[in-house]
Amino acid sequence: MQNKFYIMDYISRKRGIPQFHDTGDTMKKIILTGGGTAGHVIPNLALLPALKDAGFEVSYIGSRDGIERGLVEAAGLPYHGISSGKLRRYFDVKNFTDIFRVAKGLSDSVKIIKKIKPDIIFSKGGFVVVPVITAARLCGVKSIIHESDITPGLANRLAMPFASKICVSFPETLGFLPQNKTVLTGTPIRRTLANGDRLYGLKLVGFEPGGKPVLLVTGGSQGAAAINACVREALPSLLEKFRVIHLCGKGHLSGINSPGYVEFEYLTDTMPDILAAAEIVISRAGANTIFEMLALKKPNLLIPLPKGKSRGDQIQNAESFEKQGFSVVLHEEKMNPQKLFSEVLNLYNSRESYKKTMQSHQLTDGVAGVLNVILDTANNIPHNQG
Repeated sequence: MQNKFYIMDYISRKRGIPQFHDTGDTMKKIILTGGGTAGHVIPNLALLPALKDAGFEVSYIGSRDGIERGLVEAAGLPYHGISSGKLRRYFDVKNFTDIFRVAKGLSDSVKIIKKIKPDIIFSKGGFVVVPVITAARLCGVKSIIHESDITPGLANRLAMPFASKICVSFPETLGFLPQNKTVLTGTPIRRTLANGDRLYGLKLVGFEPGGKPVLLVTGGSQGAAAINACVREALPSLLEKFRVIHLCGKGHLSGINSPGYVEFEYLTDTMPDILAAAEIVISRAGANTIFEMLALKKPNLLIPLPKGKSRGDQIQNAESFEKQGFSVVLHEEKMNPQKLFSEVLNLYNSRESYKKTMQSHQLTDGVAGVLNVILDTANNIPHNQG
């Protein structure tokens, strides 16, 4: 299937994105950073082919033991791990010890930046970015931050004063941030998602073509215990109408052996094929995930992480997509097996209407938008600064 989203030729030739000035210098260097969840890493990896085609030498700074290490190293990037603490919005004794971890991370970051001498740093969020972006300012290196959600999280709010530019996914976000350095770019989406093969996806999970429609359930890279439990309770009803592929998160496999039901902890390389096989999707409402659903025109039921477990960003994301006609929203506190089944059935029966609405939307090209900002900033920096 031809990639409809991010063919690299158009980045340099068809969209008019600026290229590096030919000054005879060696290639420019960029450090990517972000971590804690896959949603803070995958957009960085989505940028990687475009950055390399644009002539960047790419390195990555992440936490020493975070989920980002495995994802980044699998992509073949040099990885530099730093000490990273979590800054909580509530009282916890770990807040006091984590201050020292953040300080150590700042020292680690300064050393790495001075060694690599990057021209620019691009951050995708997560608490690991606070010491990295602070160190960039101390080292005189310009940085760019991307905020995926409608309102910025704590880590990005702490880092934003030190950034040269802030990229955002939602138009609503522009009202929360400084106008002089905020740019609506959209979210970088992996170009490989468009290459999924439906028949191969069905084969991977042992489903025959032409059977019941396929429902994909995902709670994100770490899973979602509440969604897992409710889906499994609703399985007898769901399996009457659908075949179910369930991505339940590491350590959350149930061992259920029912015809038409398969479960995995997490998928990476085969995810495009699994998405191609699915008619509809149940998901959390992380910004990266919902923009991927929009790009693929997949009707979806969003169950956002509730406020008691988050700052409410997923609720805002989900409500925005519901208002635009892209998604159905079921709040976790109202979820039960009967309600879940009813909403899934209604979504499937209305799927063509949702597809039509998504097809009429002019999706912002996040890869091109972010690359534009990076190149524009890098072209105004003398090589090997810092």
